[in-house]
Amino acid sequence: MSDPSQSAKSSGPRVVALLGPYGSGKSALFEAMLAAAGAPLRRPGDPRSRSMSTEMRIGQCTFLDESWTLLDAPGSVEFAYEAEWAARVADLVVVVCEPVASRAATAGPVLRMLEQQRIPHMLFINKMDALAGSVRDLLAALQAFSSAPLVLRQVPIRDGEAVSGYVDLVSERAYRYRKGQPSELIRLPEDVAPREQEARAALIETLADHDDALLEKVLDDVAPTPAELYAQLHADLADNRLTEVLLGSAENGNGIRRLWKTLRHDAPPVGETAAARHALDPDGEPILQVFKTVHAGHGGKLSFARIWRGAVRDGASLGGTRIGGLQRSVGGELGRVAGAEAGDVVALGRMDEVATGATLSPSGRAEALDGPARPAPVYALAAATEDRKDDVKLSGALRRLEEEDPSLMVRQDMETGETVLEGQGEMHLQAAIARLAAAHHLALRAVRPRVACKETIRRSVRQHARLKRQTGGHGQFADVTIEIAPRPRGEGFQFTDRVVGGAVPRQYIPAVGEAAEEAARSGPFGYPVVDLSVTLLDGGFHSVDSSDMAFRTATRQAMTEALAKADPVVLEPIERVTVSVPNDSTARAQRLLTGRRGQILGYAEREGWPGWDDVQALVPRAEMHDLIIELRSQTMGLGSFRHSFDHLAESRTGKLERGAA
Repeated sequence: MSDPSQSAKSSGPRVVALLGPYGSGKSALFEAMLAAAGAPLRRPGDPRSRSMSTEMRIGQCTFLDESWTLLDAPGSVEFAYEAEWAARVADLVVVVCEPVASRAATAGPVLRMLEQQRIPHMLFINKMDALAGSVRDLLAALQAFSSAPLVLRQVPIRDGEAVSGYVDLVSERAYRYRKGQPSELIRLPEDVAPREQEARAALIETLADHDDALLEKVLDDVAPTPAELYAQLHADLADNRLTEVLLGSAENGNGIRRLWKTLRHDAPPVGETAAARHALDPDGEPILQVFKTVHAGHGGKLSFARIWRGAVRDGASLGGTRIGGLQRSVGGELGRVAGAEAGDVVALGRMDEVATGATLSPSGRAEALDGPARPAPVYALAAATEDRKDDVKLSGALRRLEEEDPSLMVRQDMETGETVLEGQGEMHLQAAIARLAAAHHLALRAVRPRVACKETIRRSVRQHARLKRQTGGHGQFADVTIEIAPRPRGEGFQFTDRVVGGAVPRQYIPAVGEAAEEAARSGPFGYPVVDLSVTLLDGGFHSVDSSDMAFRTATRQAMTEALAKADPVVLEPIERVTVSVPNDSTARAQRLLTGRRGQILGYAEREGWPGWDDVQALVPRAEMHDLIIELRSQTMGLGSFRHSFDHLAESRTGKLERGAA
């Protein structure tokens, strides 16, 4: 019996992204797939091949004479933006997970994202050599995160407690794993036959839900042919009506060729993907989408792009900019090519004005293609150079870093004077700082950002101040009596003049108002004073010795003394926070928030996420710095939050130091 997956017709270059939680073995699968396709790999022991991925890896190869690009996306939730870009430019995504039901939830956000974006995907259960429970229990746990049925394509063959092979449910062929070699075709074990028949019946029943002819055969108790099953699998997968589930062990090379053959048959061609995702006219001009930017030292800026339509030649012009080199990746190394076709992933050289997410075409008038939304930051560090001479160099390096990673944001805090890096977690920012050190030889200090607090007063005070100096020639003289009073929160600073009888000449009154506002920029605690009214009540002047400068000095003296007497208080910023967690973690999230001086406002089911809750709270910004770290540690890395400034509130005694460090 022939295997239709081996005789599938060429569909042009295709892209497959490998996604999944940290620790699932994606990088090992990436390398095993390249090895199975005969692509050269880095030397064994290269530390990059075994360390945790913090950025996308791109591998290009051929399998059975077809061209493929593999995208190995980072698994940590802190690099989810880059992983989503990999999914957005792929024809199909392979979600890699461990064979442990208790960790199934870690793959949940990936499955939800793919479903929401309607990106075809299949599941590869890795590390089958370490399977402890049952595949059925694992699938039941994973099914909670997918509205489309998860359908087994294979059932494991066990040798005692160990998994020694599998049975393909379409061809009904049995295979024995061989470490580092293609699996061996064997006779179907008798003790596996009942499980195989049960699983195959479930597969056919699921496929029959979307095909009347297949349903009729099932009702008539007629066995469908493998070709009919392969055809329906392809159609259902492309339309997101089901998720195929395959088994294997990347470390041992088990199930890799079967995965390749399934991808070869079921991954949609680029034209089908582009039409489904972007509704592109197949006869239009070439169109590319940039999904990754890299500054390659002396090689300059490289823009990695997926060609969704048409062909591109080296030296061509895209939107008025000439390509400074067209390259593809072979064996992990980029090499120049004369041209590339629809489906290819290419690196465009020196497209200096092109950003990640840009849509490119020869005319420059192509409709912009969708990409993932830039995530809001959840963690921040204040960065400064060890040597002040490097400050100018740092500015340019940070700009390039933002180009490479749009989920990283750089801002200058005008209130604290700090350069603040904002991103998706501690590891995300530490990786960014390490890249700055490696690429630009910059030594940085990264510390907790200061919280920009304010001050206000709680009672009114009347204050008199007189300046009288004689230093030879003209002296300095000014006399002011002011009253300061609190205003309602959010109403800001106000200056009023109530002088009568010319006690302070009109020409000096603006200087008094300006000096009062300047003095309010730093109160008794060193923070700006807000929601304050200052009224000039009375004063005195000298016809010769009075001046703007004298009245400014007297006013600043009066303000300093008055603010200290007016029961000043520090105001800290309060954030409105929405924490999203699986509902079995809701109580833990609430305790975490209240332990950080948070006020719980309520919780409700997260929209579009069955089994998840959104917890609403008001939390002081001083308590927000490492919230994401503790939240993730208590929710298997699944918890997240979004926040925005809500209001200023009086700080409790002794609580400010935490945020002011």
